[in-house]
Amino acid sequence: MHWSDKRMVRLIGLFKLFKAALMLAVAVAAFRLIHADIIGLLEHWVLRAGLDPGGPRVGRLLVTAASLTPTKIADVGVGSLIYAALFLTEGIGLWYLKRWAEWLTVIITSLLIPVEVWEIFRHPNFGKILVLSINVALVIYLVHEVRKSPEESRVPH
Repeated sequence: MHWSDKRMVRLIGLFKLFKAALMLAVAVAAFRLIHADIIGLLEHWVLRAGLDPGGPRVGRLLVTAASLTPTKIADVGVGSLIYAALFLTEGIGLWYLKRWAEWLTVIITSLLIPVEVWEIFRHPNFGKILVLSINVALVIYLVHEVRKSPEESRVPH
């Protein structure tokens, strides 16, 4: 594996570790909100941000927040922890240039692409399109990497 190939795989690993950190933050926030006054917190932040509490988007956000039960919030926390563990596994494996991590990343990321496409069709926005583009590029690059012969792709450690 050339130095630039190693750097790219490690960069992907860092990206996965960043995603793991984000998912951990979501999980911690969800677990902290289980028994909190979510509506009160949102109203505080809406006013602090200078948003119109009577506006249609803010109103929709408050209605959605009011429907959240502790079980739904806990489900978000648990789901986020599962994703964090997966991203952490991928990130560490890619950082150490493990072939299994490349395969795992290709498989998992490929499985999530149809979900991302569906979400873009339902609620398109730039962020979702950017994430989809990055994930497609990662899959294409890693498929190229794992298809190299072992002699081409790895140096003895």
